[in-house]
Amino acid sequence: MGNYKVTIIMYHYVRDLKNSRYPSIKGLDLSLFIEQLNYLQKYYNVITIEQLIYSIESKAKLPLKSALLTFDDAYIDHFNTVFPILYNRKIQGSFYVPAKTILNHLVLDVNKIHFIIASVSDIATLIKKTFNELNKYRKEYQLKINEFYFEKLAIANRMDSKEIIFFKRLLQKELPESLRKKIIDKLFEEFVGIDEEAFSRELYMNKEQIMCMIQNGMHIGNHGFDHYWLNSLTEEKQREEIIKGNNFLKEMGVNMNNWTMSYPYGAYNKSLINILKEYNCKLGLATNVEIADISKNNRFELPRLDTNDIPKESKSEVNRWYAIG
Repeated sequence: MGNYKVTIIMYHYVRDLKNSRYPSIKGLDLSLFIEQLNYLQKYYNVITIEQLIYSIESKAKLPLKSALLTFDDAYIDHFNTVFPILYNRKIQGSFYVPAKTILNHLVLDVNKIHFIIASVSDIATLIKKTFNELNKYRKEYQLKINEFYFEKLAIANRMDSKEIIFFKRLLQKELPESLRKKIIDKLFEEFVGIDEEAFSRELYMNKEQIMCMIQNGMHIGNHGFDHYWLNSLTEEKQREEIIKGNNFLKEMGVNMNNWTMSYPYGAYNKSLINILKEYNCKLGLATNVEIADISKNNRFELPRLDTNDIPKESKSEVNRWYAIG
């Protein structure tokens, strides 16, 4: 018995939120993570990345109700909180590392944005500060009026309010990169106020921790080097991101015969997929919300559910994703 479907679940922050420095960070509380694992082990067969790769390449069926656990961005949460729990339950996790964070002790802009938001009590104040920064640079960067950007970008989604989405999209992608960095760094200094290198060392895993996880059965994959929106880069720059990310994986001792990719922000395009094929990547993980079906999905466009799509209580009834998967 079996089929070709797998429920791939995506995690980011997993921590004891109420006892952390940033209790409002948008993450999964440790207690709920444990409950969710109980639910998954009750109703699903949690597989390894190697099982999934083998099934893709041999066209062999997967166990019924297969699930794969993936963790993006190399947070220290993944070593301190997630890894011991998975190890004790004999579950493999697949962890995707933006190498710059570990090698250069920098904080990704996306994470600076998260912690700026987590450090303010009133989003309206943050929007006002952001508008002030746009006003400051309007002439130098030939920016449009503030209302233009708000109307264009402030569209709520299933996870965030329109104000949060505006702030994220403006500073993740909309503005020129040099200006995004200036504004993010200014707001990070004002609202977070912690030295970047010190913050980075607290936020992300280090080399020794990653190697420990590999030695104990976890999978470590490529999440780019700089965590760029890869679909916005030239082919040359895409190739550089993949090569630099893979060089880091090799340094950590990853088995490069089975290396895999998780796209930062879920962003990819045809030229990137061609590069992955060239370097013998086994699969690519996206963020479109569906159950993966390896008999139909391109192996480089596998969809994932968010942790919020799966019940977080072990006694919960199965939901619609269970029926589909």
